[in-house]
Amino acid sequence: MSNLYIRENYLKNIRGFYHDVDMIKVISGVRRCGKSSLMEMIKDELIKNGISTDSIIFIHLDKKPYKSIKTLEALEKLIDEKCKSIFGTKYLFIDEIQNVKGFEESINAYREEGEYSIFITGSNSYLLSGELATKLTGRYIEFEMTTLSFDEYIGMKKHFGKEINDDLEKEFMNYILEGGFPLAVKYDNYYEKHIYVQNVIKEIFDKDIKKNKKIKKKDLFETIQTYIINNFGATISVPSLCEYLNKKNKTGISKITVYNYLKILEDAKIICKCERFDMKSKKSLNGSEKYYLSDLSFYFSRNTDNRINYGPVLENIIYNYLKSKGYSICIGKIGNLEVDFIIRNMSNDYSYIQVSRTIDNDNYDEDGLNLTEEREYRPLETIKDGYSKYLLTMDKLLQKRSGVKHLNIIDMIIKHMDLS
Repeated sequence: MSNLYIRENYLKNIRGFYHDVDMIKVISGVRRCGKSSLMEMIKDELIKNGISTDSIIFIHLDKKPYKSIKTLEALEKLIDEKCKSIFGTKYLFIDEIQNVKGFEESINAYREEGEYSIFITGSNSYLLSGELATKLTGRYIEFEMTTLSFDEYIGMKKHFGKEINDDLEKEFMNYILEGGFPLAVKYDNYYEKHIYVQNVIKEIFDKDIKKNKKIKKKDLFETIQTYIINNFGATISVPSLCEYLNKKNKTGISKITVYNYLKILEDAKIICKCERFDMKSKKSLNGSEKYYLSDLSFYFSRNTDNRINYGPVLENIIYNYLKSKGYSICIGKIGNLEVDFIIRNMSNDYSYIQVSRTIDNDNYDEDGLNLTEEREYRPLETIKDGYSKYLLTMDKLLQKRSGVKHLNIIDMIIKHMDLS
């Protein structure tokens, strides 16, 4: 069995599909977030639950002895050879499947035989953004991973035997600056962690961005990439971004080009788009989305200034945490007011969430009204349905007001509080 830190948030969502031969299980996520390790965990659970190791085929196409397999013929020959003496369900795991050109039809052919429970991972820019989504519509389930959430960060430090500060707020500050790439936790000092993360990010840009043939204007793409990374958590208007770029470059840049380049960053799982939803009209509002980073290290590793703008940073952490829990997420608009997140669970129950560093400050008006508190509570108090409402802050002293549940962010994550 592998000595791995168990990522239970993801395993619990996949377990019901372990033996499903009708659906291909696609594990996606930014490079180095732990997709290969998750497949190892699934394999270990299958063996623990009585599946023979002879029924499990695990092929990592980036590692020996399978690194030389580049063609469909070679892949199919390998699979057929390994499976010829297996009776019953065969559990087929293929890591970095994009290394084999045209793999989609072959994988679907094995699925159609009805004897293979198939799990695949791969470079995201080659997976669901391309032929797989087109050719296998309705025949796959995507399980998207994020880098470590804060509770997982603490759990992995314990797994590696690292010292954990009794003051979890200090650990939280470390988590913000270091990011959540799992193997970074193994290193003992910030310099080593920083070098590791920089190399991971370089690998992502080199393999998923620079080689992308859809990028015709490299300098323009770099400008857009830097702008989005440096403005994570801010509302992005593509027309306004085009206007900014045209002034900067003194050339005509179309909205289509900008959207296409943003999509490339999304496909590489560097950024995630969070759409805005008008709660009165019940419609999505296009053109005013926010983009969050799949890991905060994309910002802090590229900027020498480590001062923390807590507004977008805390939103980004909560957004990724909610994703890891399987929630659907959007931004809520109520007239001129905004709710940071509307979330929906698998049972179609909704919750409303505001995120702020603190409401415990001296921002009072002349009548003694705390303006920060009013700003955070007013959008939630405007919502009249019966769904749960939460204010998430770093405050130790928690407020009671209007039925809104005020929670400390660190406590909420560490204690796995249910936000449904």
